[in-house]
Amino acid sequence: MRILLAVDESENSHRVVQYVGSLLGRTPEVAVTLFHVLKPMPRGLLEHGGSENPAAEEQLSVQLRDEQEVWIRKERESECHILKEAWETLAQSGFDMSHVAVKYGHDDNIARSILEEARSGHHDTIVVGRQGISRIKQIFGGGTTDHILRDAKGFAIWVVE
Repeated sequence: MRILLAVDESENSHRVVQYVGSLLGRTPEVAVTLFHVLKPMPRGLLEHGGSENPAAEEQLSVQLRDEQEVWIRKERESECHILKEAWETLAQSGFDMSHVAVKYGHDDNIARSILEEARSGHHDTIVVGRQGISRIKQIFGGGTTDHILRDAKGFAIWVVE
């Protein structure tokens, strides 16, 4: 059984990790991926200005990729505490840490990033926390958890409050 456990820095997320650890901490055939979505990449790093000169265009593309990689590395470093705390919580519950992986995503659409990782990682189950959302978002279905519930096909979904 492969579980994708989406985490952020909220107290609710910490409770979700505790729940999974207490429920599955002694289950040897379970593999967990702790997954955190970084904030969206700044617009200036999404594309370069372009050039009609093919050589200059290639140079701009390489420079943009390098700048994107630097940004991702810095964001991972600044937000690694989130995954470290989740890792430690699972370890304290007795989870076999050789069955735990850590991954990052980065997208302006958190739900899409979680679903893409679940598909590409061949996970069976996605575990998320229910975030407190405004009445407007509830009416229009704007929360990340609601998007996952709507768009996840072929997965078991655990929503922990």
